[in-house]
Amino acid sequence: MKVRLLSALVASTVLAFAGSAMAAPMIVKFSHVVAEKTPKGQAALKFKELAEKYLPGKVEVQVFPSSQLFGDAKEVEAVLLGDVQFIAPSLSKFDRFTKKLQVYDLPFMFPSTEVLDKFQSGPQGQALLTEMKSKGLLGLAYWHNGMKELSTNKDKLARPEDVSGLKFRIQASDVLEAQFRAVGANPQKMAFSEVYQALQTGVVDGQENTWSNIYSQKFFEVQKTIAETNHGVIDYMVVTNAPWWDKLPADIKAGLSKAMNEATAYGNKIASDLNDEARAKIVDANKAKIQKLSKEDLAAWQKAMAPVWKQFEPGIGADLIKAASSAGN
Repeated sequence: MKVRLLSALVASTVLAFAGSAMAAPMIVKFSHVVAEKTPKGQAALKFKELAEKYLPGKVEVQVFPSSQLFGDAKEVEAVLLGDVQFIAPSLSKFDRFTKKLQVYDLPFMFPSTEVLDKFQSGPQGQALLTEMKSKGLLGLAYWHNGMKELSTNKDKLARPEDVSGLKFRIQASDVLEAQFRAVGANPQKMAFSEVYQALQTGVVDGQENTWSNIYSQKFFEVQKTIAETNHGVIDYMVVTNAPWWDKLPADIKAGLSKAMNEATAYGNKIASDLNDEARAKIVDANKAKIQKLSKEDLAAWQKAMAPVWKQFEPGIGADLIKAASSAGN
């Protein structure tokens, strides 16, 4: 009897060990729309590296760049449905969930990513991460890309009148639509993955983006002029499915949170360098002319776009606009 009991105990232990050893890691999918060599692409890869380091055998992070899994028109729906666990859309994508995040699209709101970071690190910026939780989206971090520049297929791009009547690709954002209408241009909402072909074929005349995106997507090859306007920022919010996150085991949540915090610091630190490198490569390619603007030129853009702030103040909130605009003071 003792031998049988001992054999059964050994067999049970072996089966339990085998079952534990065979337990597959949790698959966590991270989908985004830009190239791997961009700030977001590099931060996503760092998150994978760190998450698998801190949760060995428990979590496997699969990263899908360049709209391989979902384009920017479908990625928010995908995370809400649980088809992916992490996405990092541009902040412009969230205005249908909360008007408060439109503060990030207001033209000439943030003079630099350093000022932007100061606002996001403060109480108002941190509160915006949970603004959409009741709708199923939880923000975990802000990831920087950089300042936006304008580009067109025309030779001159110094003043607002130079874009009058031109068609510009924009993200699906009411603020960005109003911004381009304020300077007499015709905004066209379009998925990021479609922009190169649209510029190449003349479906649109121009676009706005960071240096890293302009370089990695080869927009500079199909545009004549890029103006250094620094008129806005492209920033991302890493979001997850809120109910899924809340139900995670404590150890998994802690490991993913640690990985996310460190990947955020890493990505935001290298964002400026990657944009500087991309700008230098565009100069070396000698295909698109970089138009430097005078103080008077920039003042003209600021004056033309200024009414957009007042137009969207009711939805964003005057107090939030004041906090964001004074972040650099």
